[in-house]
Amino acid sequence: MAHEHKLEIFRGLLKFKSNTQKIWGVLILLSLVTAVEVVLGIYKPEILMVEVLNMKALNWIFIILTVVKAYYITWDFMHMRDETKALRRMVVWTGTILILYLIFILLQEGGYVFDVFKDGFVKHDF
Repeated sequence: MAHEHKLEIFRGLLKFKSNTQKIWGVLILLSLVTAVEVVLGIYKPEILMVEVLNMKALNWIFIILTVVKAYYITWDFMHMRDETKALRRMVVWTGTILILYLIFILLQEGGYVFDVFKDGFVKHDF
């Protein structure tokens, strides 16, 4: 099965791509994104330490890169690219919405806990 070829349309051009090429492409893409995350985590550039929506820009970059990796893993390893558009949207959008909701809840609660430790009791009026 490693030598099967699949027809793909790439920017209007017909192109044959083997499964081995796809595996190398996935490895390279995920490795690059992970390398960017590691380099940013080690060096923590001062320019990315500005506040954006009550959180540092560097943290937003980490969240976005993590969501990109999760999306691509779902796209490739769960073979979503070969499914119908409706199924792809149901799986990917549901996961993306749930991840974004989880991030919102964690940031909201984490900010409240931080304020309690910093200032004592804090009352939130929602």
